[in-house]
Amino acid sequence: MASTENRTTKVVSNQMILGGTPVVEGTRVPADNVLAEVRAGSSRLEIFRSYPSLPLDGIEACVEWDKAGRPL
Repeated sequence: MASTENRTTKVVSNQMILGGTPVVEGTRVPADNVLAEVRAGSSRLEIFRSYPSLPLDGIEACVEWDKAGRPL
C-alpha cells in the first residue's frame, strides 16, 4: 500500500470538474468556497462540517494557493 504521510493536497483545475473551477484535489469542493469560509471567520470544524469530503490539509492547500497568486 502506498504511503500518504508526505502527501500534500493541492488546488487543481480540470475542465471536466465543475467546468474548470479550481477545486481541492480529489474533491468537488471549490477552493473559493473554502477561502470564503476562512475569511468569514469559520472554524476548521465548521468548514469540515460544511465540506465533509475535504482532506485534512485542504484548508491549508486553499490558503497557500491563494497566497501564491492562485497558480494552476
